[in-house]
Amino acid sequence: MKRRPRRSVPAVLVALVVLAGCVLAAAVAVQTIIGEKPWISYDTIASALHDTRWSDPLPAIAGGGVALLGLLLLLSAIVPGRPTVLPLEGGPDSGASRRSYRSTLRTAASTVDGVSAAKLKVKRRRIVSVVTTGRTNTAGLADAVRSAIEHRLAQIGPATVPAVRVRVKATRSAS
Repeated sequence: MKRRPRRSVPAVLVALVVLAGCVLAAAVAVQTIIGEKPWISYDTIASALHDTRWSDPLPAIAGGGVALLGLLLLLSAIVPGRPTVLPLEGGPDSGASRRSYRSTLRTAASTVDGVSAAKLKVKRRRIVSVVTTGRTNTAGLADAVRSAIEHRLAQIGPATVPAVRVRVKATRSAS
């Protein structure tokens, strides 16, 4: 199971632009119907577009901008995002959410003796953990945290086991 994130940001942006255009068109139509001077005059826009030539730089710039925007929206819809559910060994429907996966591994790292805080990032092929300790001698702490995370990974049973990288930050100096 590799459930991907929804493409809500591009969808919301497109919806807001379309909504703004519809509201503007409706406001101008209502103003025209009731006999008031509209915010945007159709005659002004039509005469400006009629006077514009294809050889002018403005149509080329506007067309390039619209094409670039369309390409960005198309790419954001096609390129897969990070999976929200990570596949586990076993059946095809077995999976763990990225949040619970990270939380479980962070808990495993923070339970190691000497670790006061743990931050964890789950990336595509690796797990990066930064642990903070109050010890002045940090020898062996990174290996202990790595083995705790790898032990927890063995219990979880992901479909592909990521590499574990641990960095130790000491809050005290050995002076």
